Amino acid sequence: MEEIQSVFTFSITAADVFANVFVAMICGFLIALLYKHTYQGLNYSSSFTISIIMLTMITAIVIMVIGNNLARAFGMVGAMSIIRFRTAVKDASDIMFIFFALSIGLAAGVKLYSIAFLGTFMVGGAYILVRQFSFSLSGKREFLIHITTEAEGMPDNPFGAIFKSFCKKHKLVNVKTMGDEYEQIMEYSFYINLKDQEKGSQLVSQLRAVEGVHQVNLFFDED
Repeated sequence: MEEIQSVFTFSITAADVFANVFVAMICGFLIALLYKHTYQGLNYSSSFTISIIMLTMITAIVIMVIGNNLARAFGMVGAMSIIRFRTAVKDASDIMFIFFALSIGLAAGVKLYSIAFLGTFMVGGAYILVRQFSFSLSGKREFLIHITTEAEGMPDNPFGAIFKSFCKKHKLVNVKTMGDEYEQIMEYSFYINLKDQEKGSQLVSQLRAVEGVHQVNLFFDED
């Protein structure tokens, strides 16, 4: 009977709490630094970087609260199910960092410090190593270009000659009309492959010089 009861008891001292949370904080800080120095997107969020540290520490605390108590575990699941997360994760690497922080927090919360530190360095080192290899499609980098023109008086293909000069290929993906009945404009969206990626500004300049063109926006993808 004593052995059965020991399964449902969990003793932890203040020193253990401090050590677990401190290890989680150090590992979370290292994960956040890795995220900060390897992020190459266009919408870097400092709040997300801070959240990685806090998520690691909170996970360790949650594991200490649950311990070996099944009732606490089910109660925690019920409490957490009330929370609705509305923030959309835009990058797949962000999801990876979330799970990274959660797993390290779990290890720190059960006092597996060697797993927490070694896991942080091994996964972080593997991530840096993998990023050194290019998994993109060489020579097939696509860009999106938006061209806004007058609705009337434009020829059927006013940009074809310019695209042939600067692009390996181009594809029209969207055409829409904007404005009201008194003043309407057309917006064209193309996917393009530039022959020389350094000449994107020249392409934009020549497109803007076309009669009837109001605005040209070239959107570069991420490496």
